[in-house]
Amino acid sequence: MKLKICGMKYPENILEVGSLLPDYMGFIFWEKSARYFDGVIPDLPKSIKKVGVFVNASQEEIIEKITKYDLQAVQLHGQESVEFCLDLKDKINNPIEIIKVFSVDDSFDFEVLKPFETVCDYFLFDTKGKLPGGNGTTFDWKVLEKYPSGKPFFLSGGIGINEMDTVNEISKTNLPLYAIDVNSKFEIEPGLKNIQLCRDALQCVSTTCVSTDNKIKK
Repeated sequence: MKLKICGMKYPENILEVGSLLPDYMGFIFWEKSARYFDGVIPDLPKSIKKVGVFVNASQEEIIEKITKYDLQAVQLHGQESVEFCLDLKDKINNPIEIIKVFSVDDSFDFEVLKPFETVCDYFLFDTKGKLPGGNGTTFDWKVLEKYPSGKPFFLSGGIGINEMDTVNEISKTNLPLYAIDVNSKFEIEPGLKNIQLCRDALQCVSTTCVSTDNKIKK
């Protein structure tokens, strides 16, 4: 299971988190977000994939950010259509991962995923709320028992240290859980990550579980 640390904002903090070698780091290019990024990404280890997070952005803007920041993945957090995803992939010259986000609640219909199977590399399931993302709450993960696809997915939405044991239980099932996406519960303030919590998260994805008093259990 891989780890994506999202909502990065400050260069020194980006370097500190980068030194921990998460698999993905996310940069939000939605101007209404408290974690909106418009700075300079410092040099990071090549093993870290930089993800641009977009909400109903134009293809031109997405491609511009891919080029400017040397992104390896884009996360589409709006109402982007199948045609939009397909056209975007055709226009991008270099290989790039497309992660399509779906906001989930108890009544989520997994049938909506089928048309996107061939136009994205991963799904990402986040909690349905007032904002496109970053609502800081989990959805009822039992709905994932209805997941009908073999497409690998990211799990997001209010994941903190205390949720890691449940995440690890999900990873032991037949569900194709590819990565977890963490953000607000690992912060000192919006965009500024707590390095120790990030370190604990990285240790957790390679161990069995985390106890509720924030200590790693091997």
